[in-house]
Amino acid sequence: VQLVESGGGAVQAGGSLRLSCAASGAPLEDYAIGWFRQAPGKEREGISCFSNSDGSTYYANSVKGRFTISRDNAKNTVYLQMNSLKPEDTAVYYCAVKAGLFIDSAQDMCVRDVISPMGYWGQGTQVTVSS
Repeated sequence: VQLVESGGGAVQAGGSLRLSCAASGAPLEDYAIGWFRQAPGKEREGISCFSNSDGSTYYANSVKGRFTISRDNAKNTVYLQMNSLKPEDTAVYYCAVKAGLFIDSAQDMCVRDVISPMGYWGQGTQVTVSS
């Protein structure tokens, strides 16, 4: 599976961006999907995940109410709609997928380091939010 993110960029605080993660090589409907981010000097954070095994969705407290994860099976693409952006949202954003049978829940995928082995990462896209 290959994942290619796009949609990152620079935006002012309060603005919006929509990240896309286009997949090739396998249908995303068979995979749990997630968005992660890493800011300079900080650990990678799972911010939003969806598990197709139990239908659950997880959002980190830091983005709850502002970010929305979605999937378009026809386009084999995952999206992250980001609204009310804050300077602390500045980071490199990565999408990741893992076969649904290996993921118990969306929280499991986002909070535990479970993407590897058998999972796939995109190359990342930079999001910069200025105050």
